[in-house]
Amino acid sequence: MPKALVIGAGIAGIASAMYLCKKGYHVQVFEANSFPGGKLHAIEKDGYRFDLGPSLFTMPHLVTELFELFDKNPTEYFNYKRKQTLCNYFWEDGLRFSAKGDLEEFTKDASDAFSEPAENIKNYVEKNKRKYDLTASLFLEKSLHKLDTYLSLNTLKAILKIGLLDVNATLHETNKANFQNPKLVQLFNRYATYNGSSPYRTPGIMSMIPHLEMGYGTFFPHGGMHQITCSLYQLALEEGVKFNFEEKVLKINVDGKKAVGIMSTKDNYEADCIVSNMDIFPTYKQLLKNQKFPKKTLAQERSSSALIFYWGIEKNFPELDLHNIFFSESYEREFDGIFNKKSIIDDPTVYINISSKENPSDAPVGHENWFVMINAPGNYGQDWEQLKQEAKRNIISKLNRLLKIDLEKLITTEHILDPVGIETDTSSYRGALYGAASNSKFAAFLRHPNFSRAIDNLYFCGGSVHPGGGIPLCLLSAKIVNDLVPKIENHE
Repeated sequence: MPKALVIGAGIAGIASAMYLCKKGYHVQVFEANSFPGGKLHAIEKDGYRFDLGPSLFTMPHLVTELFELFDKNPTEYFNYKRKQTLCNYFWEDGLRFSAKGDLEEFTKDASDAFSEPAENIKNYVEKNKRKYDLTASLFLEKSLHKLDTYLSLNTLKAILKIGLLDVNATLHETNKANFQNPKLVQLFNRYATYNGSSPYRTPGIMSMIPHLEMGYGTFFPHGGMHQITCSLYQLALEEGVKFNFEEKVLKINVDGKKAVGIMSTKDNYEADCIVSNMDIFPTYKQLLKNQKFPKKTLAQERSSSALIFYWGIEKNFPELDLHNIFFSESYEREFDGIFNKKSIIDDPTVYINISSKENPSDAPVGHENWFVMINAPGNYGQDWEQLKQEAKRNIISKLNRLLKIDLEKLITTEHILDPVGIETDTSSYRGALYGAASNSKFAAFLRHPNFSRAIDNLYFCGGSVHPGGGIPLCLLSAKIVNDLVPKIENHE
């Protein structure tokens, strides 16, 4: 049986292992950490459970189809519920808006809250759906780096309607052209952060991102986000995938122009196929030191990172839901700080995720588990201890103002994750959450492909390569790798 080796047990690495297993490969996954999931991990502390990484779950079919691939009933492993409320929004002037998952309800509520014609909102949402429908098969589901992708009927349709895609305007310009109210513009500008970019630089085509929430819905996995990792890991084990934890890969062995195996901290392994789920930058710089690397790709601007405070809170807040956003007064100044000054402003936008709203056992009775995140620059050698102290003060001050509380007295436990920790724990270059930023209209084409042009049998998946970061795109990267890896002859 031919062998496939996967470097990294992130969500894309696990999915790739399963696709290759189904294809007939004997699959072994190597992970430097002692656990699977990469960023999609969790901790328990002082009676609270916290999901450490991604907190938003959309497009659940990309998870459940992996169980169906092996003729398993997904509900025996993994369950989830659809959220009626997408997110609660708060502004400094006291305005609060609860975005509902039902499009008609959202349109009516947004029209009332922001004094915006309902027709404008409806047209914007419908246009986002058209953008997604026109481009998903090109930008998300296939390799952008193979000729046959561009010879398809779907690609031709997208090219003929390129004027609808807003590729020559920024997301901010696109939103400003659609709405009068600056708060509604800010609400839709925030979707740039879903790929770690700035709304003032990322192209207007990114307005299709809200469609993933509004069209497909927002969901919560029973047991929390970490259950995505746990359930897929369980399935992989059942199907014979072998995991080598606490075994760091040191080198991808290349013979001529062919990847033939790996060297780890424990042994050498031969393989017919190698998939790296490691960030593309350290993949080249650490594992392929003697190989020519793509300079332009690796020099791309990195996406934003995050500074996250995990707080046990000794109180229940009925005005908060699973997802909550407290906006900064100046979004433009905030993103200028992140991408240009490589710093954090004194009034950052604050995101709070509270999984105990859906999974009460995540916090003691009468308490809540707060995942408090602000967007941050990557790790460029800043004084993170000082930045963390300043950010904590500013976050608490903001939440005290908007929720009219004394938050510091309510915090019973704390865990902090900063860009340095993200880089250390997950090998993400500079702590970037999404690999390269999408701060230009050419960014999608500059992302590293899911295969090596120079080395046969070498493939790449995960958030630092095509099509991008976040759970859905990481899972799609694994599907693209599956399409690229050769079939095994005579495999049943």
